[in-house]
Amino acid sequence: MALRLKDIAVPVWLLIAAVLLCAAPAAAATAIAPINNVTVITAQARPQFHVELAATDDARRKGLMHRRVLAKDAGMLFIFPISGRHGFWMKDTLIPLDMLFIAGDGRIVYVHHNAQPHSLTPITPNKDARAVLEINGGLSRRLGIAVGDQVLHPSLTGR
Repeated sequence: MALRLKDIAVPVWLLIAAVLLCAAPAAAATAIAPINNVTVITAQARPQFHVELAATDDARRKGLMHRRVLAKDAGMLFIFPISGRHGFWMKDTLIPLDMLFIAGDGRIVYVHHNAQPHSLTPITPNKDARAVLEINGGLSRRLGIAVGDQVLHPSLTGR
């Protein structure tokens, strides 16, 4: 019995369609930043935040732009390949943010309170940082988060 091309053409197209349909959700899932927990050790407490990681150039460029709401215990952790005076701005950001600039050992080296939405003013730390934790504006003061406090996350000294 000989198999003719026209007999297998439809099943091949069905197989290709099935593969593409199965691959689409997987590709979409990889575009979303993973969520992790970050703990900040302050003199008074140990607040914990559920953060999205911004560890790639594309994720760092997008950040929290165009978001209308950020949960009270949520944030974004920007992780840079090297320490430096990484600057931020709020051009397309819709909510006020506190920015915690963090050294490679997890110490907070600079805090910028209440960065204003849509501002084009650069926000740059006065010391080198390896990561930046963005949380809701005003929250760092309410929680007593300050320079010298420790941030725990595996990307910072493996903790």
